[in-house]
Parts: sequence; C-alpha cells; structure tokens
Amino acid sequence: MPASPIRKLVPYAEAAKKKGIKVYHLNIGQPDIETPPAILDAVKHTDIRVLEYSHSAGNESYRRKLVKYYKRVGIDVTPEEIIITTGGSEAILFGFFSCLNPGDEVIIPEPFYANYNGFAVAAGVKVVPITAHIENGFALPPIADFEKVITEKTGAIVICSPNNPTGYLYSREEMEALKKICLQHELYLFSDEAYREFCYDGEYISAMHLKGLEQHVVLMDTISKRYSACGARLGALVTKNKAVYDTAMKFAQARLSPPGLAQIMGEAAVDLPEAYFDAPKAEYMARRDLLVKRLNAMPGVFCPNPGGAFYAIAKLPIDDSDRFCQWLLESFSYKEQTVMLAPASGFYGTPGLGKHEVRLAYVLNLTALDAAMDCLEKALEMYPGRITIDKKKSEMSV
Repeated sequence: MPASPIRKLVPYAEAAKKKGIKVYHLNIGQPDIETPPAILDAVKHTDIRVLEYSHSAGNESYRRKLVKYYKRVGIDVTPEEIIITTGGSEAILFGFFSCLNPGDEVIIPEPFYANYNGFAVAAGVKVVPITAHIENGFALPPIADFEKVITEKTGAIVICSPNNPTGYLYSREEMEALKKICLQHELYLFSDEAYREFCYDGEYISAMHLKGLEQHVVLMDTISKRYSACGARLGALVTKNKAVYDTAMKFAQARLSPPGLAQIMGEAAVDLPEAYFDAPKAEYMARRDLLVKRLNAMPGVFCPNPGGAFYAIAKLPIDDSDRFCQWLLESFSYKEQTVMLAPASGFYGTPGLGKHEVRLAYVLNLTALDAAMDCLEKALEMYPGRITIDKKKSEMSV
C-alpha cells in the first residue's frame, strides 16, 4: 500500500509546531469554509433513541432527496440507482471492486488523485497512467495516447472533473472524446465528481450527461468538499447499470451500512437554498486568483490557472519536490512560519514525473494564503537545492 503524499509529511509538520512554528496547511483539501450550521443542527435536533443500521444502500429518504439534488445539476436518476457510501473513497473502492477483476487495468490521466493508487492496490488492479502536461494546463491527453495503452486487460478509464490535483475542468469536447473511446472498447468510465459545485471558467459536464454512455458510467460522489463536511464521511456511488449496482450492493451489505448521523446531515444539506454555493464559490475564486498571481510573480515559478475545484499544481525551481517539502517543515521558517505543500511526485504514476512540481490546496482564507505565499517566496530564495531554468532551452540545471 503506497504512502499518501498528502499526509506522509505530517510528522514533520507536528515537529515544526512543537518548535513554535506556525504551519500553513496547503497540503490537503480541508476547507476552512464553515460547515453550514443548518446541517449540523439537523443532527443536534434529531430525537434518536437507538442509532440503528440504515439500509445498506442508505436511507431511502436520503436517496430520494439526492434524486432532487441530482436533477438540479441535470442528472436524472432514481433512488434505486444510488448507493450511499462511507465517503467518496468507499464509492471509488466499490466501483473498482464491482467492475474490475484482480489483474485488470484502469487508465488514468496523470497527475491524478493519489489515493487512486491505494484503491487500486486494494482491488488488485493496475493503474496505467497517461501524462497530461502543465504547459497546457493539464488538458486531457490526446485520445491516441489512450489507444496506445488499451489492452485486453483494460477495464475502465478514471477521470476527475473538476480535477484533483490540477483543478482542470474537462470540456464537453473532451468528455465526448472519452465517451467515444469507452463505447468503442467497451470500457467503464469512472467519474469522480467531488468538486462539481466549484467550476469557475467553464461548463460543468458530468459523465452522466453523455447520452448513450449510461450503461458504462459509474459516478463517484461525496458531500465532503461541497458542504465543507469532510469528517462526515458520506458519499455516493451512482450508476444506471443494474449489474454493476447489484454487485456493488454486495459490498455495501458486507460493510452493513453507511454512517447514520451523516445521512441526517446529508438530507438537510439538500434542503439548503441553491444560492448557498454562491458565497463559497466566490471565495474560492478570489483565493485562486490570489494564489496564481502570487505564484507566477515568483522568479522561476509557473502555475496554470485552474478551472475548478480548489487545487493548483505549480512548477518550482527546485531539485526535488519531496526533498523541498520536507525541508520547508524541517529546516525553514520565516517570521516563525512555514508552509506545508504536497509533493506532486505522489500524484503521478510514471516514475520521475512531478519532481519539480507541488500541489497547493487554496483552502485557507486570503490573509493566511497571502502569508503562506510570503513564506514560499522566501523559501525559494533560501532553498539550497534551488535550480535555474534556461527558458530558451526549456532545461533545468542545479
């Protein structure tokens, strides 16, 4: 089981804090946006005498509420096509377990959400990466790149849009291209849509919007980022494929039921006014604009503008992102402050890639984010492994 690039540096952050250093956490997608009080109150005001198991697919009342939510985003499903899961993580696991056999392969554009690696290991599945590039903002690689790696063992393509870790938002043309290749090769399309509410520079296109692909799509969802409720551990697997659903239900029954109190929160969340998302979306856009502006103003740094979610990947003038991120916590401070980043190497499946890149989660308020950028700018000036970039030759040298 691979270590999480998002959490593996936690011991160094804890040691820094013990020394009195303030650590700005840009390493993990834990928003500081307040969880809506109404969904917390729903749990507080529930008269529960016995906290019972729910149905293995989740409470019917919650699944019916989700049908209304999905309809608002242009997805038509029934309660019998939804399985409530313990976070989006379990939805991804159920998808892997249900659609793939040990030894099968999944194609994922890299960089990708690092925990896909762990889920693949648990399912005995091999991840086959195809590389997206920072120079064009991590757009979907050419379909020809997918064709090159499809074998008789290929079972699915995994996408995340808006993307974690890049923030890239797939266009309708890109989604239609994926539809075509999935139909041509009889592949599942696993669609991780945890960030659909946070699209800034384009239209949100769900895999379930693709007409004619209904039997191939397995949607993985979560309330964690949507309502700033990561600790609720409440997600959903959604599919119109009855065989996939029935198989996933066996795994759902084996783990008995999803979290009970969280489902009460989830029902209340669907009742929030649609305008609820206006404020957090505007806040994330302001944070994105500040982060990208600050990063691109630093000598030797390049950061494309993310189209959605609340992540960005930046290329830095550093020799090794793992070494740099550890150095930030272990050996650096500026005004008794430092910043924690996620090395991008852990988001690539191809060895050696991401060595000069980091992922930043703009989940802190503007004041804290600005201070974190001050720390990063100073760190890049002082880092002993800083490299120079010859822009004419596009080469890096120590």
